[in-house]
Amino acid sequence: MLAALKRVFCEPHRVFFLAAGLYGVFALSVWEIWLGLDFVAANPPAMPFAAAPYLWHAHEMIFGYASAALGGFFLTAVPNWTGSKDTAKYFVTGAAVIWLAGRLAIWMSGILSPTVVAVVDLAFLPLLGIKIALMLVRRPKPQNLAFLAFLSLVWAGNLMVHLEWLGLTDDTLYTGLRVGLLSLCLMIAVLGGRVTPGFTRNAMKRAGVDESTLPTSRKPVDLAASVMIALVPLALLLRVPDALTGALAVAGGALHLLRIAFWRPFWTLGQPILWALHLGMAMLGLGLVLWGSSLLGWGSEVAGLHVLGIGAVGGMTVAVMSRAILGHTGRALIAPRAVALSYALIAAAAGLRWSASALSGDLYGPAILATGALWIVGFGLFTVALWPAFTGPRVPRDASPGA
Repeated sequence: MLAALKRVFCEPHRVFFLAAGLYGVFALSVWEIWLGLDFVAANPPAMPFAAAPYLWHAHEMIFGYASAALGGFFLTAVPNWTGSKDTAKYFVTGAAVIWLAGRLAIWMSGILSPTVVAVVDLAFLPLLGIKIALMLVRRPKPQNLAFLAFLSLVWAGNLMVHLEWLGLTDDTLYTGLRVGLLSLCLMIAVLGGRVTPGFTRNAMKRAGVDESTLPTSRKPVDLAASVMIALVPLALLLRVPDALTGALAVAGGALHLLRIAFWRPFWTLGQPILWALHLGMAMLGLGLVLWGSSLLGWGSEVAGLHVLGIGAVGGMTVAVMSRAILGHTGRALIAPRAVALSYALIAAAAGLRWSASALSGDLYGPAILATGALWIVGFGLFTVALWPAFTGPRVPRDASPGA
């Protein structure tokens, strides 16, 4: 037990990805229980946090769950990008404690000072950013330094939420939530634009596929899509008219869908560890189009935001986390069946949540609860199936089938 705890708390891909899986289950379970009681006209229990339950739910999915996924990814990937040593164990443990302290501060915000809550919750991403910057200075490539700007945007969104909770502003909370979510989407667009075609290309080469049919990147399309998507959170920060923000989102989403069409997504259908990446990227493009369209007067904005939050952020982070934890613990890059099912359940949750926006009366509540159930089961399968990788020793390469 002590050896397992030491492994978990000293390696970023273990502690943060496990935290993301567990918190994904916990946070949605709390929301599901409260929402279920509300739907059946019972009096939902008083919660320990100060915010309305739906705001706690939104905040913790964007700045709680996603921050854990970001911490695990960057503290694992940046040393590989820069040739730095692996992140020091004491830093990993300390960063994990600070992330957890933020979650506890938000949970107990009903009795804590809003200033204390803000300081504790806002501490993690700057700490992560400083650590990343110190590693990136070894090889300061612009394409990697850009992620510091993206992290700053996510943090700025959280700051806007806390400014309203502190009573210093009266109209920044909802914008802050959207800035945080759309900044995560920007990060996925850029990072996914690297790894998805790259991993697919490598797999096709290993399979002996002719090079003329390998995934290709159309640089003008890639650049245009990334620029359009990057402009969306900036437009939210600058409070440009909704029509312009919506147009940028639709254009960015459409260009993004065009770029992934060149990545040979259908070739990956027999390999869940690959098609999950393509599916998450497709959800990103679709979600941007749907959310942008809602700002132009077509469809539900909340439904579009959930396609981005569940399908793009949830789906893509689970795809990347599962691949990383398998690879960095010496295991074969083959998704266990339960993990493959989790990919499908999270995507189904995104689709059901979007469809629920068109329902009314007695059907709406059950559809929303079913969406939450799909997420909880999906994250539960992800966490349980990969538990040996999270907590167990590294597997020697020659003992890992398919490695």
